[in-house]
Amino acid sequence: MVVAGAPGGAVLVTPIDAAVTVDGPAPVDTLVLGVPGGHLSWSLLSGQRIPTATLDDADEAQDWLWAVYGEAAALAVATFAGPVGTGRPDRRAAEPGQAVAVVAAAVLPQTVVSARRLAYAHWASRWWPASTVDGITPLDEGLLALDIAALTVECDLLADGADAELPTTAVESPRQSDYALAAGPQSTSATSVLARGTSGWDWRNCPPGLIDASERAVTWEVHREAGRILASVRAVAAPQLRGPVPAHLRPYAHLRTAAGTHTAALTLTGDDWIGSVAIPGMESITAVDISVPGVGYGSDSPTEAATREQIRRFARKRLHAPDRTDLEPLAAETAAAEEPDF
Repeated sequence: MVVAGAPGGAVLVTPIDAAVTVDGPAPVDTLVLGVPGGHLSWSLLSGQRIPTATLDDADEAQDWLWAVYGEAAALAVATFAGPVGTGRPDRRAAEPGQAVAVVAAAVLPQTVVSARRLAYAHWASRWWPASTVDGITPLDEGLLALDIAALTVECDLLADGADAELPTTAVESPRQSDYALAAGPQSTSATSVLARGTSGWDWRNCPPGLIDASERAVTWEVHREAGRILASVRAVAAPQLRGPVPAHLRPYAHLRTAAGTHTAALTLTGDDWIGSVAIPGMESITAVDISVPGVGYGSDSPTEAATREQIRRFARKRLHAPDRTDLEPLAAETAAAEEPDF
């Protein structure tokens, strides 16, 4: 392990070969668990088993560091970092670039395993790529809440803040087999179609459970209607979406062209989010971004699209042939695997 200083006086404890994101948004496959004095994180797709710790309060973290990394790592953190103004001559504030290597040996290895599963369960509640279009079964929200509750109890030494709270909705919800399947994208009834396209969307820009996770979930079409040029957008709703959606959570489509961006509010109609906006002249649409106001980081990128495809492959494997020696399936995953195919 490496104990190192990070910007803002934080301290990192990380496996020597782990990728660490300090500035900017973390990759979408990052598992995170809040712990006293900071948070733990794992890279899901790389199979990282030993977490990276980002510590804002090294003293508070001493309650659990020994359990996850061993006494040598805990001692290194204790002597490596400390809050400015404590008057302790044996402490020095962490500075970016300072680093020391230690050998990690978890005192409570099963706690580390449970912590990773808890972080994964929280990740799955946000990022599981449920898709009618791609045939990836949603995870039952009630069963997932029960998974999180049980793992939170197992991780009482570690979990902190919101991650230490037991879910209040830990009851079994209707099974996916009880749901009607969402319809695929359909063409508008335009009199003259001028252009059309299909794309995915950046999962970071919407809360979970609103839009199908497929790279084919979003379709757009430019057509002439009543002497105007209109751009229509249709996004397949998430398969588990039920009931009305509050106004502040409704998504918007942002159609990018060389001349600028045109925005259309989307309305849930049946199993699709639908919207349209007039565009001047014959502007060519280069991309369509879907977002909920106040959520996410902006435009999508090829790197994110590639990561999403890796996550889909991961999810399919979890449903059909999970590696139980690496990350034991959640009860919600086991139930999803038994669901009829889409």
